[in-house]
Amino acid sequence: MNGKKMPATALKVILTGATIGLLAACGGAVDSGDASTQASQGINEERLLNAAGEPHNWLTHGGTFSETRFSALDAINLETIDQLDLAWAAPLGSYRGVEATPIIVDGVMYTTGSWSEVLALNAATGEILWRYDPEVPRSKGAHACCDVVNRGVAVYNDKVIFGSLDGRLIALDSKSGEQIWETRTVPLEEPYTITGAPRIVKGKVIIGNGGGEFGVRGFVAAYDAETGEQAWKFYTVPGNPDNGFENEAIEMAAETWTGEWWKLGGGGTVWDSMAFDPELDLLYIGVGNGSPWNQKVRSPDGGDNLFLSSIVALRPDTGEYVWHYQTTPGETWDYTATQNIILADLEIEGELRKVLMQAPKNGFFYVIDRISGELISAEPFVPINWATHIDMETGRPVENPEARYLSGGPALVKPSPFGAHNWHPMSFNPETGLVYIPAQDVPFLYSDQIEGEIARFDRDAFNIGVSLTDALPETEEARRTLLRQLVQAHLAAWDPVAQKEVWRVQHERMWNGGTLTTSGDLVFQGTTSGVFNAYNAKTGEELWSYPVGVAMVGGPVAYEVNGEQYVAVSAGWGSGANLLAGFYVGQTGGPVEGHVLAFKLGGEGELNVAALPQKATPEPARQPHSAEAVVRGTDLYGRFCGVCHGGAAISSGTLPDLRQSATLGIDTFDAFLLQGAGEAIGMPNFAGRLSQQEVDDIEDFILSRAWMAFQDEQQSTSQAE
Repeated sequence: MNGKKMPATALKVILTGATIGLLAACGGAVDSGDASTQASQGINEERLLNAAGEPHNWLTHGGTFSETRFSALDAINLETIDQLDLAWAAPLGSYRGVEATPIIVDGVMYTTGSWSEVLALNAATGEILWRYDPEVPRSKGAHACCDVVNRGVAVYNDKVIFGSLDGRLIALDSKSGEQIWETRTVPLEEPYTITGAPRIVKGKVIIGNGGGEFGVRGFVAAYDAETGEQAWKFYTVPGNPDNGFENEAIEMAAETWTGEWWKLGGGGTVWDSMAFDPELDLLYIGVGNGSPWNQKVRSPDGGDNLFLSSIVALRPDTGEYVWHYQTTPGETWDYTATQNIILADLEIEGELRKVLMQAPKNGFFYVIDRISGELISAEPFVPINWATHIDMETGRPVENPEARYLSGGPALVKPSPFGAHNWHPMSFNPETGLVYIPAQDVPFLYSDQIEGEIARFDRDAFNIGVSLTDALPETEEARRTLLRQLVQAHLAAWDPVAQKEVWRVQHERMWNGGTLTTSGDLVFQGTTSGVFNAYNAKTGEELWSYPVGVAMVGGPVAYEVNGEQYVAVSAGWGSGANLLAGFYVGQTGGPVEGHVLAFKLGGEGELNVAALPQKATPEPARQPHSAEAVVRGTDLYGRFCGVCHGGAAISSGTLPDLRQSATLGIDTFDAFLLQGAGEAIGMPNFAGRLSQQEVDDIEDFILSRAWMAFQDEQQSTSQAE
């Protein structure tokens, strides 16, 4: 339904009493916004271009088109930080991952929860003004590699525009939450998802998608912000050569691929980062991993596989290709370049350069000339072993050959697929000259899984070409050793000119939140340990912390209403690592309702976020049938179950831990996998995709893990007594 207004009876929106008063407020904007008397005013191109001149608002995903996540507000500063306290906490009604960066316009906050729900709140009080539920089919969660998350909305001309998990782009009236138009951006039957926040550039809504692990062909597209009509589409990897190529850039890219990659999708999804330089009229996008990860499966004779893991510059009016820089040629480790892109002007060797900065998954911090795409510098910001350095003459990494797991045997590689830095936004402070990176140092054991990969290709399962058997710790003790010795995470302050770390703050867990930096000489970051922190932007000294009790992984924002400065952040368990790697991040006890939290000087808000107690693992009903069955079930579990219930069958708690299932080891276990007993809550029905023997093997694998957990808990209890 492109460009058509929905009838009121079809609207999926909940209005609060406060909204009725808000609808009547259509006057001019005030200096710092007053949600009690003002509605969201028209956000046109001029206001977006001059977003830095409205520090009381947060008008676009990264604060400005340059995506620096820097706020010029300074009422909260080194001298006043000890007065900072909670102003309000707004429950989202979400019990899955919460990753949104809120948008604030003239005293109104727009944000999203899980399952792509959109909310408008009074930015001064947290009162919910309206809520919109796009009613995403719960079965679509099976295609979300990293939870049913959404990273936020865009605002334009009294519209709030967002992408839904099932691939729709939807525009809502900013005052009422009523739907204005809806556009389907991807075929419904394909395993695409949308989790990223759209950007508005020159009246066009720019959005990409996810689904690389499930076998899709990536692209980014632009849609008219007034009607939802598609303006252009740029594919990031070539399709079937027999069908011809969409443009010269894709024809060029096809020369860097081999085999029959198009049968497996190719990947290259544009699922997060974008930035725009209005002076150069260039839109920059970050491109994702290959599909499957393992290059030997998708492109068996090698090749760079453009435009995987690349930064690509396009013309925003037409989608015309201008230049690209590939961070990881021949990508085979899930090393995306979708991490956020920051634009800045830096003095380098006495010359002011227009640069683009990115710290992608592969562990190098890149400074690139954003006019030409020329590499200026690149240095590792965490320990890595897949490459030794970047050759400055060619701009290419000098790889460690063993990292490609060429022999088919396992290779312990840094970084892991979770990345040295993932989607959690970094920020740049022009006053300190430093970039603040949520960094992590996590290894991964890669080994081939090629036999039968193409024949068993399944658009509803992980298709990565990498064995998950070798990657899992064999025992609970091995898991704890891995956590203690190998999994590290920290906040890094990085000098992009000198290409060196200035200071760091070590964290307890990986997957910590995005950063915000301000003119108050502060850096804010939430953690997966459940604490919101403020640091001295120049020294890294911790100045303030607030125990929330639940993870904060999204990017904080700063804004002002009625002369008072606020700092807000989304909080809630879930997100990719929490679902996929409970053995890395640790168990959290169970689902917790997500919130938006806002802090101000002298705040007197109350917070009630409590995790459910951890459940003990019951004694399993039986032993696995055989060791061989457990081995067979390991990779089957990884492909079909681990994306939701956690690698090694260890859930962080957001979704059920199958080791504790009441059906495990008895005759009813396969009711969920083969008879659709859980379809109403989003559990896929694997009938026709898994045989009874394969389901039995998966159950035996889970049983083996349940026995490990049970025995470990019994031993721990005995030692405690």
